[in-house]
Amino acid sequence: MKFGLERFLEDPALRAPLAGRRVALLAHPASVTRDLTHSLDALAALPDVKLSAAFGPQHGLRGDKQDNMVESPDFTDPRLGIPVFSLYGEVRRPTDEMMETFDVLLVDLQDLGCRIYTFITTLRYVLEAAAQHGKAVWVLDRPNPAGRPVEGTLLREGWESFVGAGPIPMRHGMTMGELGHWFIDLLNLDVEYRVITMDGWRPDEGPGYGWPMSADDQRTWVNPSPNAANLWMARAYAGTVMLEGTTLSEGRGTTRPLELFGAPDIDTTRLLADMRRIAPQWLAGCRLRACWFEPTFHKHVGKLCAGVQIHVEDPQHYDHAAFKPWRLQALAFRAVREQAFDYPLWRDFPYEYERDRLAIDLINGGPALREWVDDMNATADDLEAVAAPDEAAWTEARRPFLLY
Repeated sequence: MKFGLERFLEDPALRAPLAGRRVALLAHPASVTRDLTHSLDALAALPDVKLSAAFGPQHGLRGDKQDNMVESPDFTDPRLGIPVFSLYGEVRRPTDEMMETFDVLLVDLQDLGCRIYTFITTLRYVLEAAAQHGKAVWVLDRPNPAGRPVEGTLLREGWESFVGAGPIPMRHGMTMGELGHWFIDLLNLDVEYRVITMDGWRPDEGPGYGWPMSADDQRTWVNPSPNAANLWMARAYAGTVMLEGTTLSEGRGTTRPLELFGAPDIDTTRLLADMRRIAPQWLAGCRLRACWFEPTFHKHVGKLCAGVQIHVEDPQHYDHAAFKPWRLQALAFRAVREQAFDYPLWRDFPYEYERDRLAIDLINGGPALREWVDDMNATADDLEAVAAPDEAAWTEARRPFLLY
């Protein structure tokens, strides 16, 4: 298959509308060709593309920041001599001065298929700025490695944030190019928008289900953010990202971040037993393994944690349609509550520039999941009653915007 970037590089006809126009690129470390050339370098080598600026999202254009909420500065590219603007520094929306440096913005960002992953919020912000300033936005489309499944509640009105770009479920099942069309419709934007589509993306086919990994078409995984270490993390992320709003470690400071969770003071044998008792149907499609780990940084640094690793890498154990990471992680939280009702589960700290609302609620776009976890009388069916209608509504809402 071919990604949007590769089609754009190979076909001069796709680039013809850029003649005489200044071009900027929004990219990050995973913005690479099949041979691992960064898109900024590949575009700079084209004689018919006039690069005038570049932009980096959270974690930077080339990848310079390890943790969340660590800002990147503006700088001048030492080889190309063009300004590189940070959209996760002093600003998260491009300024008027930034917008004056180009006519067309190419967006080449590898997403993970999860609402909280901030690259889709950055896409929304640049679309809004482009509409205001009469600029064009082209998305060089890339796969959604989590595939097409939909899971989680829709973000509620009033809960918009940098990790909540709109009424989207946690696992949205769309590509960046498709989401651009959806944002334009949602916000009623008048903007020149184009998607350079992929050739041959088949998200319903194994073993990759979104990411090319068949015997005859495999792609190297490059971390789109420092802790997005592999495809297995991407599959689990729509659930494990919620750990950021808790006191449980999400495995940062280990070699398998966001594939495992734990803390020094939990009983994983009981936790797994309670999960099987409360909602065994939410454990489908993966294997869970009790483990021990000691984070070298971040939460519980230097402490031995009892934990659970979510295994979705073995094709014999992974069921793409059955795996429900959001429900699985919600179930783990509920099992912690069953183990100790007064366990200090929810982490109260400034999260992505928000200081007056709990991180777990910002992550979920409302308080419903937290309230379900904390209500000892609530059942699995009660959470289903909230989530399932939202998932069905999103599946229908996104349908007109699907390109593949």
